[in-house]
Amino acid sequence: MPLDYRRLRKAAIGTALVFTASGSVLGTWVSRLPAVRDHLHASPAQLGGALLAMGIGSLVSMPTTGHLCRRFGTRTMVIVTAALSVLILAALGRVDSLLQLTAGLFAFGLTFGSWDVSMNVQGSAAETRAGRQWMPRYHACWSAGSILGASVGALAAGAGLTFGTHFALAALGAAVVVAVGLSMFIDERAGQPTRHEERAKSKTRIVSKRLIMVGLVVLFATVIEGAASDWLAIFLADFRHVSDASAALGFTIFAIAMTVGRVFGTPITERLGRARAVRIGGLLGVVGVLLTILPPVVGFNFAGALVWAAGICLVFPAGVSAAGESARPAESIAMVTTIGYGSILIGPPMIGGLANLIGLNRALLVLVVLAALVAIFAPALKEYRPAPPESADLDRDDAGERADVRVAGGQRG
Repeated sequence: MPLDYRRLRKAAIGTALVFTASGSVLGTWVSRLPAVRDHLHASPAQLGGALLAMGIGSLVSMPTTGHLCRRFGTRTMVIVTAALSVLILAALGRVDSLLQLTAGLFAFGLTFGSWDVSMNVQGSAAETRAGRQWMPRYHACWSAGSILGASVGALAAGAGLTFGTHFALAALGAAVVVAVGLSMFIDERAGQPTRHEERAKSKTRIVSKRLIMVGLVVLFATVIEGAASDWLAIFLADFRHVSDASAALGFTIFAIAMTVGRVFGTPITERLGRARAVRIGGLLGVVGVLLTILPPVVGFNFAGALVWAAGICLVFPAGVSAAGESARPAESIAMVTTIGYGSILIGPPMIGGLANLIGLNRALLVLVVLAALVAIFAPALKEYRPAPPESADLDRDDAGERADVRVAGGQRG
């Protein structure tokens, strides 16, 4: 039986809560990195290696998560992966050696990456059935959660709270929020597929030219987004000679603009269409990066950071939505998010290596090229509904479900 719009909207709210909890967990961890480093007396290279282990863990688990979601359902997957993630976060508060930290972060990456895919699959199922573009708002909640987690972390550090106690309390809070969100989830597998449709889907290739293009757009966008996290404050401090506080403010502007842009991303995407919104975003990204890097005026650089974030903020959510419209949405979302997370291995060494050769200010101009490619390849993300299997009964069932969703959607006003 098709779900009505109110039930789908409730599932979207639950998904948003789970996204918020996920963001808060990562924000909590990042906020206390200096304390963990000092506790272990780790060098920058040692800490960098441990952090890389987390990225590798995510890339290992994410490709198979789509299949697990299709088999066990996203509710079960989020229960398992979120529970393990918060337990590992609490355990990271007790590490006493670099080896323990590296192993813990690898395990954290395994569970956290799988959690990421699972909640995106649930969110895609709710928005696709409702005929809405809710994905930007889910990701806005993730950004808001990361800002909240980092802010609480700053307060905890200022109050002298040990990172071990802080991690345990944050893990408990995140677990409560996840539990509330899970109570609103739908079973995205309910009512589908029939045996005929399952056989048809099993013969459908996950990898397609369109999905590869979507993955590349997401990869370009995540490199651009990650570069702001890694290098924006350093650029402002080294090349505009601002104070550490002002340099941090530059990234804060970027992070807030990302969050606000995603909040308004749903009506913007629904009004313009996904491909056009991404194309405009890519062009804004070009302007934003140039405005951040070229003018020797800090005010212009801050404005550039805002435009940079506003341009790129919708691309990752749009890519997930596009992947969710494929014949095998769970596996396709897992593939696209894995490609996006590949920026962890590509972005920092690429920009860092170029910075050693030509300077950071010139190295960051590579982001202009990537933003232009986002705009060029944006048509790959246009709205798409795959044709149903060649069966009269299935055609009638699908048509009835779509009609029910449209009627329910029309009641929302």
